[in-house]
Amino acid sequence: MRVPSLTLAAAGAALLAPAALSDPAAAVPPPQRPVVRSEGAVAAVDLLARLGECHQISHGRYRTDAGSPATVPVCGTQDAVYWKADLDIDCDGQATARCNRRTDPVFATTTSFQQSDGRHLNAETLPYIVVPAPSGIWDHRAAGVQGGSVAAVVYRDRVQYAVVGDIGPRDLIGEASYATAQGLGIPTDPRGGGVSSGVTYIVFRNSRVDPIEDHAAAAAAGERMARLFLTDH
Repeated sequence: MRVPSLTLAAAGAALLAPAALSDPAAAVPPPQRPVVRSEGAVAAVDLLARLGECHQISHGRYRTDAGSPATVPVCGTQDAVYWKADLDIDCDGQATARCNRRTDPVFATTTSFQQSDGRHLNAETLPYIVVPAPSGIWDHRAAGVQGGSVAAVVYRDRVQYAVVGDIGPRDLIGEASYATAQGLGIPTDPRGGGVSSGVTYIVFRNSRVDPIEDHAAAAAAGERMARLFLTDH
């Protein structure tokens, strides 16, 4: 069961443009047809093979859903951190035709990181992933992961590049935006979409796309770093 992601409050938050509070028109468009090809030329099987055996860097394990056992460690290599989990649909941020209070019962108008214009992210169009809030289990910041860090999300034979765009509960892991799920061919309905397992999230250490909403830049950087990741042993 998905719970609302957290927004990191900061002193400068008042400078951000307010998110839209009203929902779009009553008619909800039908779900878009999933994209069924990888983004870029790096193969999913090669990325997964490169990860090898998990070298656990978290001090404990995460739950994939509230009430479920904690089974997911965060693993690390010199160049990346990764975890294997489910994928719950995050529709938070800007209200759109497919991400709003009617389509998502736990919809929030905010994301932990914002666009260059101060607006919150658009989950329907921007592939992003959610990382757990810092805790005694793991602090993503200490691993070189921040808002805008580049990620390669792998599901079956597909790779979708994304950015770190939101922060979730400190004990849960395995969530990504509507657009990320769509790119992987995963059902996108915030109420009942997603998948229960089989998704690998690879985040490249000390990477960052600026502006965060520039997906073309994220895809280009992700492809470049994925190629380096495969050759750097």
